[in-house]
Amino acid sequence: MTLPAPTLEPAIDLTVFVAAPVEAGQVTGLNSRGRRRIIPITGGNVAGKLTGTVLPGGADFQIVVSDTCADLDARYLLQLDNGEHVFVMNRALRRGSVENIARLVRGEAVDPAAIYFRCVPTFEVSHPSLAWLTENVFVGTGARYPDRVEIRFFRVA
Repeated sequence: MTLPAPTLEPAIDLTVFVAAPVEAGQVTGLNSRGRRRIIPITGGNVAGKLTGTVLPGGADFQIVVSDTCADLDARYLLQLDNGEHVFVMNRALRRGSVENIARLVRGEAVDPAAIYFRCVPTFEVSHPSLAWLTENVFVGTGARYPDRVEIRFFRVA
């Protein structure tokens, strides 16, 4: 039996504006393993198969696990142009060289090609017409800039 290989279909593009990180310090505990950073989300734009805005009030809750790698857990709300809402829970892995990650942490620009930034978003939706977001698997790629994060989500077909 030959199983079909999945393909990726571009679905949603996000520009997410962020404020200065809150450095919460080294964390310890059963499932903790690094330095906690919280990046407030201040707004943004949604394009592609959905259009609208990223509402302020979300955040990216990061654990910096080493000088080269961070575990990201962003949660934020989209308001679509038609008034509906989509809650996004986006888990990501970001890694790069010691030098480039240090530049990102200092808020400096780094060429996105030099950083591995991949994510797996899941969605909660407020209307049945958006059920396709909950009935498909999505993956994404992202880039961090000093004032924003740009993300493209792909539907795994």
